[in-house]
Amino acid sequence: MSVSIKQRLAALREQMPPVDVATAAALVEDGAWLVDIREADEIAQGTPTSARALGRGFLEMRLEAEGACADDTIMLLCASGSRSLLAADQLRGLGYTDVRSVDGGFDAWKDAGLAFETPVMLDNADRARYARQLTLAEVGEAGQTRLRDARVLIIGAGGLGSPAALYLAAAGVGHLGIVDHDVVDRSNLHRQILHRDVSVGQPKVRSAFATLSALNPAIDIEPIQARVTDDNAAELIAGYDLVIDGSDNFSARYAVNDACVAARVTLVYGAVERFSGQVGVFPAGGRPCYRCLFASAPPAGAAPSCAEAGVLGVVPGLVGTLQALEALKLIVGMPETLSAKVLTLDTKTQRWRSVQVPANPACPTCATMG
Repeated sequence: MSVSIKQRLAALREQMPPVDVATAAALVEDGAWLVDIREADEIAQGTPTSARALGRGFLEMRLEAEGACADDTIMLLCASGSRSLLAADQLRGLGYTDVRSVDGGFDAWKDAGLAFETPVMLDNADRARYARQLTLAEVGEAGQTRLRDARVLIIGAGGLGSPAALYLAAAGVGHLGIVDHDVVDRSNLHRQILHRDVSVGQPKVRSAFATLSALNPAIDIEPIQARVTDDNAAELIAGYDLVIDGSDNFSARYAVNDACVAARVTLVYGAVERFSGQVGVFPAGGRPCYRCLFASAPPAGAAPSCAEAGVLGVVPGLVGTLQALEALKLIVGMPETLSAKVLTLDTKTQRWRSVQVPANPACPTCATMG
């Protein structure tokens, strides 16, 4: 004879007595987790200010991605307290030792006059566009909202900036700034995939704006036609959360690095030479920085340009894509990134290696950063 849901809930209430909302609020003050497992349309009507809105689907994966431990105190909240009991039972079966359901759910929380907020949620069009990302426990609605609210500046609309911009736009980064001073040349087209043959002779930022706007009209694209210098780098990065450096010259790289260190803005670095590439992340705290990796530019002529050395278009495409990947991971809050590391890749032999970048105590740019 099957057990009804009503009987199952009654049994669970005896096995795992729910906590009332006042107790739940007090436990949150002591560091416990409060997790709202309701659906997105319910959360749009309000959620406790202290809650993490993770939903019920793939809840255990989302908790793990958020950094929850098996012995943490975790309180689950739904609309009235039924779904949270069932979810708590599942989590206990997976090894979480202190999971509780909030009695009465959000209805009781609100009736008790406890603090809640009405978050700005994704609309139905966004949920359709980003459906495959939203399914990922590491992204979800909260991560997609962070992407929507993020402001990323891309230095260069060339071989690195092209794939980075395309993937960030496709992923839903809400505001993308694209800086470049150059015009599209036909020799660019085999690797600079933002541009089309009809764009030859146009400013790269205008071509980039057209391509990215067509890909995702829901985001803001800011074309900035300028050459990066020591004089304007700080002004260019002002107001941005993260910078992707896809520049092709050392003077721009050092100018961008120094401005990011001063403003405490995360810098995602990339470089390509023939079949080799590098990707790294210099954190917002300012240490280490690009000058810790390369204290000064090599002598003139020591590092050949793409025009001199040649490059397969797929190599900067790969590096720029990895830059976009690191940017997305940083924005949604994934713990494992290339922060303070550089990934080197030799695409001829497919040898990839990640190395830690130590902060240089004598670095002229970041040594004084706290």
